[in-house]
Amino acid sequence: MSQSIQDFHDDPRNASIRIWVNGELKPRAEAVVSVFDSGFVLGDGVWEGLRVVGGHPVFLDAHLDRLDEGAKALMIDIGLDRAALKRALYDTLAANAMRDGVHIRLMVTRGVKRTPYQDPRVTVGPATIAIIAEWKEAKPETLQRGLNLFTVHVRRGFPDVQDPKLNSHSKLNCITACIQATQAGADEALMLDPHGFVATCNSTHFFIVRRGEVWTSSGDYCLGGITRANVLALCHEAGIPVREKNFSLTEVYSADEAFCTGTFAGLAPVRAIDGRTIGETLPGPMVQRLQALYRELIVRDVAARAAGGS
Repeated sequence: MSQSIQDFHDDPRNASIRIWVNGELKPRAEAVVSVFDSGFVLGDGVWEGLRVVGGHPVFLDAHLDRLDEGAKALMIDIGLDRAALKRALYDTLAANAMRDGVHIRLMVTRGVKRTPYQDPRVTVGPATIAIIAEWKEAKPETLQRGLNLFTVHVRRGFPDVQDPKLNSHSKLNCITACIQATQAGADEALMLDPHGFVATCNSTHFFIVRRGEVWTSSGDYCLGGITRANVLALCHEAGIPVREKNFSLTEVYSADEAFCTGTFAGLAPVRAIDGRTIGETLPGPMVQRLQALYRELIVRDVAARAAGGS
């Protein structure tokens, strides 16, 4: 049975969480936005997902950098500076007495419109900001058995159509890819770029290991992933040969190992792609090594944030 890498075991504590909406912490049932909100009407907004370890959102500054870049590209005035956003995140964690095993969704939309129409000039209020913190972790069994990927016909598009670098609320391209993969019985969609080279997955980034080298896509047709960037940096730091390059499915099918990366699950091994078994062991030696290095990086980041007081 297929299962998304984003799946998790339900936690009853999530029924009573308090959610930050435009400066107020509200019970889950009362945390609502207007039907005229730009995010609801048009998917007009940007967002970030963050993991919480030891009471701190991991790699927070990198996530806020990406949020800020997306908002600037869309000409959305967030209305809060970085210090205020950090306070809002920590206030949300404190209100829910959360320290570990937590995932945060930080969402910013252009705000409320006076009529449901795309033109940003009909927006009548400030940006809508919502912070949802939940007790949520990737299922251990999903990570243990590895992911089954299916290459879909839905492509990652050119940046002059809808730039894949934007972490926008509009995710229809990824959703249609996810639907096709799910109907094919897979866990995640592997997506190609307009030229037929491997680009990314519908909700994670994709890597392969060949002859001791780690490969990922050129990055031209995928989101600038935080975990992806961390894995690239870890490889350089550890002296592991790593390449950002174009490669085809033929090279994927004969890979020694494959894995996906994302904020929610970290590094997840891939066991099969389009019916081809990848590698001989799961997780493979390179994935195990990178998982360990990634865990150490999280510990360093949390320690630095704790020492800095935010």
